[in-house]
Amino acid sequence: MKRLNVRSMVQIAILGAVANILLLLRFPLPFMPPFMDFDLSGIPEIIGTFIMGPVAGVMIVIIKILVKLLMTGTTSMFTGELQNLILSCAYIIPAGIIYQKAKTKKAALIGMIAGTLICAVTAVFSNMYIIIPFYTRIYGLSMEQIIAMTQAVNKFVDSEWKFVALGVIPFNLIKGGITTVLIYVVYPIMMRIMKWEGRHAA
Repeated sequence: MKRLNVRSMVQIAILGAVANILLLLRFPLPFMPPFMDFDLSGIPEIIGTFIMGPVAGVMIVIIKILVKLLMTGTTSMFTGELQNLILSCAYIIPAGIIYQKAKTKKAALIGMIAGTLICAVTAVFSNMYIIIPFYTRIYGLSMEQIIAMTQAVNKFVDSEWKFVALGVIPFNLIKGGITTVLIYVVYPIMMRIMKWEGRHAA
């Protein structure tokens, strides 16, 4: 595990704040479940993970969520924040572990693809067995009502398995895929930052 010095802790705090700003700029995607918002907070999270390691990445995610709670509170009885924590970690941890083994552009791409796939699979189980059951109990909703909410934006979602196949999985693949492409494009810039950090490490 990479040691986190004072410089790293400052960078983690800054990246966490940037991730929170990007989280606040979230918006729904067409044809996706209306309660699943798209955001680009994964960009500073994965950058921090690649530069400082998976532990730093998780700390960035936690800071992002804590700042969000302090600024706007929760509108989902903390289920949205819990889901964000679970899925963010499901994306950055596998990507970070793979990248640490061979710090190359190819390793970064493989890591982010693996993270995207793991995140999509994790989202299925976290939605079906944690988040949605919690919603149904707290807000008195049924799975049929949740499907109806999604069907309002995508008429093909008329069953539980279609909710997963046409909602949960595509949403997380799109979100992870866009983040992966953007990071892959800016990878040369990230490498220059990492080399600079190496020369100025405390």
